[in-house]
Amino acid sequence: MKQFKIILPTVAEAKMFVAAASRCDFDIDVFYNRVIIDAKSILGVLSLDLSQILTVQLNGADAEFEKYLKKLTPENSSAA
Repeated sequence: MKQFKIILPTVAEAKMFVAAASRCDFDIDVFYNRVIIDAKSILGVLSLDLSQILTVQLNGADAEFEKYLKKLTPENSSAA
């Protein structure tokens, strides 16, 4: 399992994240505090506090998705 720290500063970014996660054929979870959300659920992701750093856990491997996640890290985000 791999974990990434990401930030989704806008609703549009959250929608793109869910769309990218939905293309993966394995489970992806998003953690914030004690809440665990399915990354493929737009309602779940939008229910999180998008101003905070989120932890994404991959239960599989997809090079394209991991490359996309690296662009969303707080260090690379324009909102940080």
